[in-house]
Amino acid sequence: MQKIGVIFGGMSTENEVSVQSAKSILENLDSNKYEIYPIYIDKQGNWYKYKENEKITNIMEYLKNLDILFPVLHGLYGEDGTIQGLFELLKKPYVGCKVLASSVGMDKVYTKIIFEKVGLNQAKYEYIRKYKNQYIYIDKLFNEKIVSLEEASKKIAQNLKFPMFVKPSNSGSSVGINKVKNEEDLKKYIEYASQFDTKILVEEGINGREVECAVLGNEEVIASCVGEIKTPDEFYSYDAKYKNQESKTQIPAKNLEENLSNEIRQQAIKAFKAIDGKGLSRVDFFIENETNKIYINEINTLPGFTSISMYPKLFEASGITYQKLLDKLIELSNH
Repeated sequence: MQKIGVIFGGMSTENEVSVQSAKSILENLDSNKYEIYPIYIDKQGNWYKYKENEKITNIMEYLKNLDILFPVLHGLYGEDGTIQGLFELLKKPYVGCKVLASSVGMDKVYTKIIFEKVGLNQAKYEYIRKYKNQYIYIDKLFNEKIVSLEEASKKIAQNLKFPMFVKPSNSGSSVGINKVKNEEDLKKYIEYASQFDTKILVEEGINGREVECAVLGNEEVIASCVGEIKTPDEFYSYDAKYKNQESKTQIPAKNLEENLSNEIRQQAIKAFKAIDGKGLSRVDFFIENETNKIYINEINTLPGFTSISMYPKLFEASGITYQKLLDKLIELSNH
């Protein structure tokens, strides 16, 4: 029987979400097939055998005794390639994207650069970095210039149209993201986003439907049906995702023409391959209202995995049950 280590919690802002995902996974893993070892990492970075609530003193030794590692960690230190690097050092097969795809997928700026290279359509964006009390403005050719917050905001407002979204480059679950409608807000929310990351991305808002597609596989990748997010909030924020009861998902998305749906599924696979994805990812898109044009928003290499999360639900609607999905992901980790 294969020994599966399910690792969750973690030091990111998404510790609680990770615990919810892991609960669903642990309930659905087939205990006739696998010996399951739940491992919890607390916010300080201590590792515990979850059932015994016993601290793991020699993490490397403990992990070496397991056959396959299943990280269910969202956000920094779990989804960004760092823990994947540890697994590589231990020469252990693990579920999901490898080091490169994880780190690139976590960093919104670098994801954009790769998507641009492969010709995926995306919203116009600007990129700045916080530097001491100033900012570094980075142009399209990656030339850098140190500017004040005032100058950075002015430059961005010249190049992009309001409304815009200000996002920390490395943070998950929409943490630190705000929608801005004028230059005053832009300054305020650039400062706010810089609490979460020194790299800040500002994107032009797209007036359209927000849709998502799940992918599964290594070389032979399949895409799920397309689902839609309906949120009463200004955008699909952290609160909308986890707290607002009015946020609804439609799976499959209604009134979506077949050709658009197929195009989104193809683009999801293309995006996944472009970052060298393995195992699983969820890819998020916008469909512009006036033009029906598809814009890729981002890729999530370790999507939420609660029983109500988009990733498992999209595949359930595509004929792969939650339990089967877990079996498939464990199988893919060995290749």
